[in-house]
Amino acid sequence: MVDILLVQPPIEDFYLTAKRTIPYGLASIAASASRKGYSVSIFDSLATGKSRIRQMPEDLAYLASYYRREDQSPFALFRHYGYSFEHIRRQIKDSNAFLVGISSMFTAYSDTALSVAQIAKECLPESTVVLGGHHPTALPKEVMSEPFVDMILRGEGELSLPKLAAALKSGSSLAEVPGIVFRNPDGSLFISEPTVVDELDKVPFPAFSLIRRSFYQRFGKDSISITASRGCPMACSYCATGKNSWMKFRKRSAESVIDEIRFFKKRRQVGFINFEDENLTIDQKWFLELMKGIQHLFFDNLPELRAMNGLFPPTLSETVVRAMKATGFKTLNLSLGSADSKQLARFNRPDVRDAFDRALELARKKSLSAVGYIIVGAPGQDPVSSVEDLLFLARRHVLCGVSVFYPAPGSADYKRCRDLGILPNSFSAMRATALPIDHRTSRTDSVTLLRLGRILNFIKSIVSAGQSLPFHEPGRELIDPNLPRQQKGLQLLASFLNDGVIRGIEPDGTVYRQRTSTRLCRQFLEGLRKEPIAGE
Repeated sequence: MVDILLVQPPIEDFYLTAKRTIPYGLASIAASASRKGYSVSIFDSLATGKSRIRQMPEDLAYLASYYRREDQSPFALFRHYGYSFEHIRRQIKDSNAFLVGISSMFTAYSDTALSVAQIAKECLPESTVVLGGHHPTALPKEVMSEPFVDMILRGEGELSLPKLAAALKSGSSLAEVPGIVFRNPDGSLFISEPTVVDELDKVPFPAFSLIRRSFYQRFGKDSISITASRGCPMACSYCATGKNSWMKFRKRSAESVIDEIRFFKKRRQVGFINFEDENLTIDQKWFLELMKGIQHLFFDNLPELRAMNGLFPPTLSETVVRAMKATGFKTLNLSLGSADSKQLARFNRPDVRDAFDRALELARKKSLSAVGYIIVGAPGQDPVSSVEDLLFLARRHVLCGVSVFYPAPGSADYKRCRDLGILPNSFSAMRATALPIDHRTSRTDSVTLLRLGRILNFIKSIVSAGQSLPFHEPGRELIDPNLPRQQKGLQLLASFLNDGVIRGIEPDGTVYRQRTSTRLCRQFLEGLRKEPIAGE
């Protein structure tokens, strides 16, 4: 039994990257509540290798023609990742918590968060069920339309959740709790502005002991997430946490971040650290201080470092990249957005092509790999231009990361999609894997660009291995299902290079055509023939 139970819900999607789901935010809130004297537990529904195939939801039925068969794609089957709702029910009931806080970070996964909220209210009807995260912060009225949600805490919960717990215990006014949303006696909503933590260094280090760390280990060593800053000083149109959002940009001191890593490192072996920051290297002096501190902390046993949310190329000077290499970075995740200046203007992003090339050159000098991320399928975006983005990456020593646009509530592009009448019909469709926008770039165009990106990376792996591309040959009707995956890929690539048709393979070896855009495939194939392809 505990006072407060914090829950990370399961996820239902076509794939899941486990190392991106460490419940860092819940652990930080738990530490703040514990400091105020409350007993807290975290139930991380995702801290299990369990997953099960489930039927595609009705509101995603339109995807059947894109992901309709079991090929080699990670998008082959829709799955429930994490513990079952029955198991979650038992955990919530056994906690007997007077306050159940449920994380609802992403709009596309809000349905499972609401399912957990309903279970919590059924199990513990006298308890208070509160939701927090980006989704209820951006769309409080929609979330509060569900009767089993008692309250919402908008914004950052380290300040608000302990104050809510205190108000519930004392019976004092809920209106004094920062960021709160609740129902007035007449049924109307009391909606506060999102809470912002101004002094990040005063927030206690996350309660890592409440996380099932063994699940997030790599090669027997712990993986951790760190947030060294919050918000972003840029105003990209697709982002809901940038300059024009409620979440203003703030940095912790480098010393505070190092102390947090030291705190986690006690009696643990740390093998991987991912910085969740939106703009980790924007303050170069601060960043270099951080890198120096990590070097001193680990000496010659450095963990691998990563900034998976992306690095802004203009901030990557030779000094910065040298420090990254010396501190454990092996890969630079570079945010390009697009190589089209007109599309960059629509994204409200600066043209970083020259800086991108400089960053790639620095990465090569330091033997660092690189991934360049582009966005496709945004409202008004030309798919022909997106193919040129792929070809831009094809000619450089960088892997290609294709991010299919999804409308993030609170962003400028979300408002644009709403005004154009092209928002998906359900929240669950607001995810990249659901190909959410059918506009100038159609859904068929988006899935084509996604598949072309994979083909490009497969080609790059062949080039990097010093091997020749396969001879062009007509498509086959059957491929030996017992062949290694690499050999299957080579045969499919040979057919694609011959006729520009993207194919998949069923478990029995039957070859079939994927639903793709012939026009975009031909444009991509013609572009590949014009200039040599660079390896990874």
